[in-house]
Amino acid sequence: MSFRTAFVCGNRECFGYSREGSRILLLQGVDENDLSVLEEQVRLIGEQSPKPFTFVAFRIGDWNSELSPWPAPPVFGNIPFGDGAPQTLSFVENTLIPEARSRFGLPQDCPVVIGGYSLAAFFALWASYNSPSFSAVAAASPSVWFPGWLDAAACGSCRAKRVYLSLGDREEKTRNPVMATVGQCIRGQHELLESQGVDCVLRWNEGNHFKDTGIRCAKAFAWCLED
Repeated sequence: MSFRTAFVCGNRECFGYSREGSRILLLQGVDENDLSVLEEQVRLIGEQSPKPFTFVAFRIGDWNSELSPWPAPPVFGNIPFGDGAPQTLSFVENTLIPEARSRFGLPQDCPVVIGGYSLAAFFALWASYNSPSFSAVAAASPSVWFPGWLDAAACGSCRAKRVYLSLGDREEKTRNPVMATVGQCIRGQHELLESQGVDCVLRWNEGNHFKDTGIRCAKAFAWCLED
């Protein structure tokens, strides 16, 4: 794996890693917490998969706005959710993917895997319902509790061929009434994807939402690389 390459794409700070001979592009929206474990995460993906890949992380400035498909009231704290996901998806499709392919010498038709953790994982799932650009989704502890999401997903269709879902076994054991639905919601998401003919797995990890985030993401991306 190469050293981290920092670059600016569409006014966003990005970080890329690429193996020689790479023909697969992995994408992840990240915040400061994700960046702190990114080196370990990319290393673990490489250890778990023999396939050469290029990994590009793009920084999210306003987490609750840029990754949310529609407005929703605060679930924790006092920051509501916005409706910036369509704009973020447009950036990914029209700016980041072409730039990554050019910068790292990837084929123009290379498969693209989109993933992330928490709300970024939810964004990746949502994106797969709204774009044909992604071959697979690596959704580690996705925020599938997001108000209105499962109803919207039931009315739509995932356009990715493979989806990895995971959750910590203590995540649904919380006093927050919305967050407490996450176990029920991710089971429902898994069943929905299977009913739509998507190659999908649901994996359970030990611990709450904040444990081993980089490791969980690495497992998700490595599974997506299997096919």
